[in-house]
Amino acid sequence: MEKTGQVVAVKQLDRNGLQGNREFLVEIFRLSLLHHPNLANLIGYCLDGDQRLLVHEFMPLGSLEDHLLDVVVGQQPLDWNSRIRIALGAAKGLEYLHEKANPPVIYRDFKSSNILLNVDFDAKLSDFGLAKLGSVGDTQNVSSRVVGTYGYCAPEYHKTGQLTVKSDVYSFGVVLLELITGKRVIDTTRPCHEQNLVTWAQPIFREPNRFPELADPLLQGEFPEKSLNQAVAIAAMCLQEEPIVRPLISDVVTALSFMSTETGSPSGLTGTALNPLSPKTVEDQGWLQCESPRDVYSLL
Repeated sequence: MEKTGQVVAVKQLDRNGLQGNREFLVEIFRLSLLHHPNLANLIGYCLDGDQRLLVHEFMPLGSLEDHLLDVVVGQQPLDWNSRIRIALGAAKGLEYLHEKANPPVIYRDFKSSNILLNVDFDAKLSDFGLAKLGSVGDTQNVSSRVVGTYGYCAPEYHKTGQLTVKSDVYSFGVVLLELITGKRVIDTTRPCHEQNLVTWAQPIFREPNRFPELADPLLQGEFPEKSLNQAVAIAAMCLQEEPIVRPLISDVVTALSFMSTETGSPSGLTGTALNPLSPKTVEDQGWLQCESPRDVYSLL
């Protein structure tokens, strides 16, 4: 911006959007009240006829997609610690939207390209153009028009339009699986049985001894095995078919935090879990003997 010298990002919204000017202004006002270290700040907007612009803080490193899924020859891939750091930051952003914003916000289109990175590789959630304000709890927020990105959408949302915070948790699980594997959720260039990342990974979730198969080859084995097992367990729980048995995003934040607090890095992981009241490790609770992601959730 000329007066301050601040570098900003300007996003032009669809001129044919469904919102009228009044609804647009109401949403902008609500979004302007959301402030968190893991959200990209909304600085301003422009509304001139059918021209609608949003002004956000500029993220110099681009998106997670740029560094994880669009890696070019010679580009340094994300190391394991950075991946867990990004996952934790993104989860904290969702936690704020779901549990601390008033009214709560359902993100609705959570994906790798909407997770921006600053110079310290801190994750900041962006693009709330598809965000939907809704109630949290048992009440379901039903949308008559499914909006989102194929592959990231929860199955119940894709099939019925039923939208809850657990729909976002599913989408987070997809992104976490992308962070683990370095693969896009949908990639038609892969062999037929591997084109849908979640479908391909589901059988592996049931066989802990196969978890290393999920690790991104670009990591070259540079990750703590225990940390990998924890990350896969969290992804599996988030990706369960039934929304009711998926964890809350605050539980995911707790689990990811345990992966980085013991020694200040994911390699220091010693505890768990989606049950913060239990100090037991995954092995102590018999997780390695579980036969399905649902069993994992019941034990943690």
